[in-house]
Amino acid sequence: MTRRVMALWILGAVMATITGAQVLPNSFPIPDGSGFIETYNVNNRAIDLTGAFFQSLGTNGRSCSSCHRPAEGWSVSAAEVQLRFLLTGGTDPIFRTNDGSNCDHNIDTSTIQGRRAAYSLLVNRGLIRIALAVPANAQFTVAGVENPYGCSDTATLSMYRRPLPSTNLRFLSTLMFDGRESSPATGTQKITYATNPGDLMTDLAHQAVDATTGHAQAIAPPTDAQVQDIVNFETSLRTAQAIDFAAGFLNDAGASGGPQAVATQAFFVGINDSFPQSFGFNPFGTHFDAAIFHLYDAWTSSRSPARASIARGQAVFNTKGINITGVAGINDVLGLATLTGSCGTCHDTPNVGNHSVSAPLNIGTGDLTSPLDLSYLPVITLRNNTTGDTVQTTDPGRAMITGAWADIGKVKGPVLRGLAARAPYFHNGSARSLRDVITFYDKRFNVGFTDQEKADLLAFLNTL
Repeated sequence: MTRRVMALWILGAVMATITGAQVLPNSFPIPDGSGFIETYNVNNRAIDLTGAFFQSLGTNGRSCSSCHRPAEGWSVSAAEVQLRFLLTGGTDPIFRTNDGSNCDHNIDTSTIQGRRAAYSLLVNRGLIRIALAVPANAQFTVAGVENPYGCSDTATLSMYRRPLPSTNLRFLSTLMFDGRESSPATGTQKITYATNPGDLMTDLAHQAVDATTGHAQAIAPPTDAQVQDIVNFETSLRTAQAIDFAAGFLNDAGASGGPQAVATQAFFVGINDSFPQSFGFNPFGTHFDAAIFHLYDAWTSSRSPARASIARGQAVFNTKGINITGVAGINDVLGLATLTGSCGTCHDTPNVGNHSVSAPLNIGTGDLTSPLDLSYLPVITLRNNTTGDTVQTTDPGRAMITGAWADIGKVKGPVLRGLAARAPYFHNGSARSLRDVITFYDKRFNVGFTDQEKADLLAFLNTL
């Protein structure tokens, strides 16, 4: 029995045990592909599974927990969605045609074969369809859409994205991959040092309403009390890998893995920001430190091969040089064709790994030139209204919110904690595994990882 099969078998037993339960014990270990993940409630009590987050507040049977589940790091994994399809024949509330199907018209969900075809991206990649109208002020025109699933409208574009985790939210500098829940363009608030955390709480409340009226198809928005209950619940959670099958407990022998350490991690908007000090993103003007993670410093000389590998992987993340080229949001903003950086250049929040300020980037995960397979995604052709230039992408990203040509393809980098539980990766699910993530960076930026570095980096990422 492989570790993955064993983990899925144990997961089935665990979820059968807690299904219908009213609480999840605090820091309860739940198996995933590389060990066990835990969620810690900062209020130091059991995690209530009966609140508004878990209630169907709309008309289609969905709740927040339909797409944000504790066993999947409070997102969903493709493997778990496949299991739900198998157990319910594709009738679980996550399978709804408003955004769970590849398209919402000219589909047949009356048979299991039809549902399997209609929900193939959700089942195989864990993707939800996000339909957004082209902004009225857009600096571009949609010249064409080639969507293999039929949603080829050029006024409202269908993009396919992974649900972001609803845990570790205190570290966020923007909400949603395209930042639409933290943008004045949508009536929400940009998250800044001066206004945080009030801005985060306001944006989370707005997002809860949008999710209920949109994903859950509520006729009326949730009450103020329900919204506050959802926000209070989400912001109380800290999630991280806690046990590794090979290395054991990740807070042993001086290491500081696991969710309780996340709960005590210092953070403010702009902390350790990697942009030049002249940009003023770090309110204290502190110099950027590329050593982002310190979780496993104590294991550097460990006699355990597994622990030593994890420590080496952390060092690769912190120190391996990367020649950053062609990244919209970095190279163009700095006026540098090439910038020598590291993983921490884009993942600068200490021991968390997202960017500590709102910094949407296009690293190429949605570009047709991506080294990973994107053949399952639509090809969208955009034409610049001023120059006539055209660009093709599988997802315009931030540009669908701002209308800016320069924002095409830009998305935010998510928090890196709890990675092992929520494959696939990147906003479009193009990396089926963490190995694929490493392959993407190695090929996209010609990093030149050695086989040992790849193995060590994989071991480290699996412990986050």
